[in-house]
Amino acid sequence: MKLLFVSSPVSSLNSGRLGGVALNLKTIATEMIQRGHQIQIVAPTDSTVASLPVKEIPGELQPLIPEPTYNDPVIIPHNSVLANMWHYAHQVQADYDLIIDFGYEWLPFYLSPFFKCPVLHYVCIGSWTGVMDRAIERVAHLCPGTLGAHTKAQAATYSVAESFRILGGAIDLTQYQFCPEPGNGLAWAGRISAEKGLEDAVAAAQKTGIHLQVFGYLQDPEYWQQICRDYPQASIEYMGFLPTKEFQSALGKCQALLMTHKWVEALGRVALEALACGVPVISYRRGGSSEIVVDGRTGWLVEPDNLDELIAAIKGINQIDRHICRQRAEMEYSLSIFGDRLEQWFQDVLPQK
Repeated sequence: MKLLFVSSPVSSLNSGRLGGVALNLKTIATEMIQRGHQIQIVAPTDSTVASLPVKEIPGELQPLIPEPTYNDPVIIPHNSVLANMWHYAHQVQADYDLIIDFGYEWLPFYLSPFFKCPVLHYVCIGSWTGVMDRAIERVAHLCPGTLGAHTKAQAATYSVAESFRILGGAIDLTQYQFCPEPGNGLAWAGRISAEKGLEDAVAAAQKTGIHLQVFGYLQDPEYWQQICRDYPQASIEYMGFLPTKEFQSALGKCQALLMTHKWVEALGRVALEALACGVPVISYRRGGSSEIVVDGRTGWLVEPDNLDELIAAIKGINQIDRHICRQRAEMEYSLSIFGDRLEQWFQDVLPQK
C-alpha cells in the first residue's frame, strides 16, 4: 500500500510537545516500511527523522490552548501549517491508497468527505471540545470505518464510541532494555501541564520521602513553579525531554512509574515504555492506562485523585515482579501484533476507494 501519514500541526516531530503522538506516528511508519508499504510523512518544518521520509511543510503552528473549555471555537491562524499540510495532502491524494490523520484538529475531519482517497483518523485523545465532538460524529456517519482509537476508555468519551476501531498501541521493544534491579527512586513522565496531574505524584513523593524524577516537555512553566512552591520538601528532579535511548535507561532504574493524570488518557504510552523496562506502573484507574496495567501483577490501579491509595501502592511496589512486567509488554504490545491490527484496519477501508 501507498500510505500518506499527516502529523499534528501543533509542533514538529522532534520538539517533544507532541509526546506520544510523535512516537506513535514514527513507530507505525517504521513498522509499515518494514512490511513493504510505501510511506510518506507530512509534518511541520524541522521534522526531519532519520530513516523516515518526511515532507516538511512551512506555516504557523496550530496554537495549543493551555486550558480549553468544551465550548471553545476553532482557531486557525494566518498562513496555517494545518491548512498548508492538508492542501498538500489534497494535491497528492491520487498517489496514495490511504491518508492517515494523526492530529486532533477540526479541519481534517471537515475535509474528509471531500477527498477521493479515503482518510483515516487515528484519534489521539478523548472528547475535549464540542466542535471536535460534532466533527467526529459527522465523520462516523459519512465515512464509516475510518475512526481509530487507542482504547475503549478513550472511545467511550464520544457519543459514537461504537464507530471506533480499537487499535491499542505498541513500542519497539528492541529499544528498551529490561532492568531487573532498580534504584530507590520513582518516575513520572509526560507533558508538564495541569491535566497530567503531576502535583499528586510530587505530593506522594514528599509524604513518602522518596526521590521522584520528572521526565517530559515543560509545556506550562508556571504550573511547574507552583508545584515546586507547594511542595518544598519533596525530593524532585526535572530530567527534561529525553531521546528514547536516554529515557529508557533512566526510567529502567526507577522502582515504579506514577501516572496521576486528571483527564482520560487515550493510551498512556509511557506505561508501555515502563513495562518494557520491567518497571511496574502505579496509575489512577482512569483512561487508557487502566486497560494496560494488570492490577497486582504489572503494577497497581488506585482510586483517581486518592493520595492515600497512591502512597499505599508505592509502599507495596516490591510485591510486583519486574519480569512479569516485561513479559506483558512482549505479549501484548509488540510491533508485530500492532502492525497486524493496523494492516487489517487499512485493508477493511480500502474497498471503499
